[in-house]
Amino acid sequence: MPIRQGWLEGARRVPSPNCDDRPEGEVSLLLLHSISLPPGEFGGEHIERLFTNCLDPAAHPFFPEIAHLRVSAHLLIRRDGECVQFVPFHRRAWHAGRSRWCDGQRERTALNDFALGIELEGDEVTPYRLGQYRALARVTVDLLAAYPGLDETRITGHARVAPLRKTDPGLAFDWAFFRQQLARGAVLDRPLA
Repeated sequence: MPIRQGWLEGARRVPSPNCDDRPEGEVSLLLLHSISLPPGEFGGEHIERLFTNCLDPAAHPFFPEIAHLRVSAHLLIRRDGECVQFVPFHRRAWHAGRSRWCDGQRERTALNDFALGIELEGDEVTPYRLGQYRALARVTVDLLAAYPGLDETRITGHARVAPLRKTDPGLAFDWAFFRQQLARGAVLDRPLA
């Protein structure tokens, strides 16, 4: 899936207002998250409504806690592997919150300035689906090609950059299987079947 003007071709676009211009500097981190709304439930329009500031607080008892948040991600990968893009990759999506990343040379904060955020529809305990891993691998191969500041060592989960605050994508995310799919996609240089 090529990337054109910051948008992933083939992804469904649902533009979010929760973004702004990045400061100068290159994209150099891919940050994986998980989300389910309501918690532990999959499908429906609630994630899209949250990321577009249209979540109805009365739709579920949990929603009054989060309906006021102004958050987004660049991309959501649904349980069936569908990709939904909210923010073009060259803009800053509001996904990392208070977090820190050490790239081996220096510790950095304000991760939204240089990170791409991908949400996987899921939670920390329910296994992710094969279609999600394959879609994530395809997208990651394209992002690695499009952004020279990214490499396979600059892919991490939200829990690693905000360990006292976040646990996603959780123990249910199989990092070894993802990296296997990623290596396969990079070698094949075409969509995974």
